[in-house]
Amino acid sequence: MKNVTVITHPLVQQNLTRLRDKSTQPEEFRRALGEVAALMVYEATRTFATQPVTVRTPLEQTRGVRLKHEVLLVPVLRAGLGMLDPILRCIPHARVGFIGLKRNEYTLEAATYHKSLPSQLSDFEIILMDPMLATGGSSVSALDLLSERGARRVRLVNLLAAPAGIKFVHQHYPDVPIFTAALDRKLNHKGYIVPGLGDAGDRLFGV
Repeated sequence: MKNVTVITHPLVQQNLTRLRDKSTQPEEFRRALGEVAALMVYEATRTFATQPVTVRTPLEQTRGVRLKHEVLLVPVLRAGLGMLDPILRCIPHARVGFIGLKRNEYTLEAATYHKSLPSQLSDFEIILMDPMLATGGSSVSALDLLSERGARRVRLVNLLAAPAGIKFVHQHYPDVPIFTAALDRKLNHKGYIVPGLGDAGDRLFGV
């Protein structure tokens, strides 16, 4: 699929297997999700723009690079919180925004209940984090909120993705790259990813 990267690194896939296992308890689920998120961010940030700089080492002056744009991490509440701290440890200078979305269990549509974002996003590199890309409704709603504030460079990082969700996102935002650890088979009648791993938020927090 265009603009979709499935990260097949062995450490990602090993931890994904632990996340899928229904016997994995919340403490272990949080740890494994954090490890996957930290590994995935390296691939998701590979094409960040840089600019040259000059620095002085203890021995001499040399050339290096720094990121051209400020980074904004945006977890989709609540499950996206499980990905935030590990990625923030990799990019400690990043700013953090939050988007809260709740899916209607009957219509499967997403409703916004919280947003905390900079007023202007055009100069940011944005990583939008949500473990599950199922119907795509939540991701599109989040992308709408970012777009309204001028976002131009957004990457979507998901633990799992379903074909229907990818299609829906790219119908609305065809240029948004999606990074995922697995492309699962389908959605069931309740809109859950199959084989999936259940409700990521419930398993992350134990409620």
